[in-house]
Amino acid sequence: MLETLDCTLAVKMKQVLPLFEQDSLLTHREIHQPESSGQSLRPDIQGTMNYSRFLTAVSAARKPSPIRILTELQQRSPPSLISLAGGAPNPNTFPFQSASIQVKNGPTVTFDETVMKRALQYSASNGLPELLTWMKNLQKSLHNPPTAGYSPQKGQMDMCVTTGSQEGLCKVFEMLVNPGDNVLLDVPTYSGTLAALQPLGCNLINVPSDQHGMIPAVLKEVLSRWDPSDVHKPNSTAPRILYTIPNGGNPTGASMTAQRKQEVYELARQYDMLIIEDDPYYFLQFDKPWAPTFLSMDVDGRIIRTDSFSKILSSGLRIGFVTGPKPLVDRVVLHIQASTMHTSTFTQLMVSQLLHNWGQDGFLRHIDGVIEFYRKQCDAMISSANKWLKDVAEWHTPSAGMFLWIKLKGIADTQQLIMEKALEKEVLLVPGGVFMINSCDPCPYIRAAFSLSTPEQIDEAFQRLSSLIKEAL
Repeated sequence: MLETLDCTLAVKMKQVLPLFEQDSLLTHREIHQPESSGQSLRPDIQGTMNYSRFLTAVSAARKPSPIRILTELQQRSPPSLISLAGGAPNPNTFPFQSASIQVKNGPTVTFDETVMKRALQYSASNGLPELLTWMKNLQKSLHNPPTAGYSPQKGQMDMCVTTGSQEGLCKVFEMLVNPGDNVLLDVPTYSGTLAALQPLGCNLINVPSDQHGMIPAVLKEVLSRWDPSDVHKPNSTAPRILYTIPNGGNPTGASMTAQRKQEVYELARQYDMLIIEDDPYYFLQFDKPWAPTFLSMDVDGRIIRTDSFSKILSSGLRIGFVTGPKPLVDRVVLHIQASTMHTSTFTQLMVSQLLHNWGQDGFLRHIDGVIEFYRKQCDAMISSANKWLKDVAEWHTPSAGMFLWIKLKGIADTQQLIMEKALEKEVLLVPGGVFMINSCDPCPYIRAAFSLSTPEQIDEAFQRLSSLIKEAL
């Protein structure tokens, strides 16, 4: 009986996810094909990416959840369907009946009793269809990705909703990073990325950066230890993924120029790497036009992009997105099925209704207001830095984000100064070492955030910091 059920579900899953299954079968055959010649499975030879070569053993072993498939089938079925399959709780037993959420610059978001029942119930692992449709249209409008018109097998642009972009990153790393793999990234980098990557047992290779982001010439030098013609050989140690925060980087505030992105992308093509474009500060770029993204350059289907609503709508709603080639996005969804199952239906519906009320124009007007706030905050911090820190520190003015990366003169390591002496003076910053691969190495940098404090508080904090630095010297 169980074997019959498994076979029936397998057939149904192929009907629901035909393109995913076809891709899985395709890559499965590629893995097991004997090498009859020196020709490797390169995009320029095959015409399509061989995504199977990037997957970890864990990810390759993931299979669609039969229960999740049945749940999603039921949600797409007409009301006449009688389902005894799902294990969803009866919403009539829930204590919440309706909700009305006032919005600053738009109509009230309202959940009547019917919508509330949906909001409190399980939903599809890849995200609510209406939210995904809205976001796909936004991505196409902002980035015009070449892959939007590709076939799924060739790497057609697809998206899924994640519980914040941090969950998306963790799922992507679980999908792509094996123990012992060499992973490229520009350090200093987001401490959450280091926390996610380091336990995976990979080798993190730093590609130096400056105020304009990752330096392509140095990346080329780092990659020169491998021969591009060897990267597809079974025992090759060549990196398969490169991670970067291209705009308003955390902690440096650095933003990569369009020219550098193009050069990095060409190197990724040469060495057949995937680029993880972690871009939570994309909507906090102070100057227009906004910089072109890696996604906008992606002719191969080798960009996995993470976006976040945390900085522009709400950090507590925990809504992010993964955008990338469909075969890999489908894999990310399988990892979600086996963990969180899906992002909160309630928050997805709340955001979806807000975005549909606004439309793209209304959304971008909201973004303009957010940018103006952070621009003024940044200006206030730079003004105070010039006033109090000019003789004891140096920095570059960021063009995006919410951070100022400050190098203290004459201070070899900021750990004790910040974690002990600064706390005594009631000023809190982040010592730069936490953003390094080896956090124990001496680091003369600190990170200051200009997002929450008032200009007056920023000024007072930098006055206290200046006194501390002078005392330490």
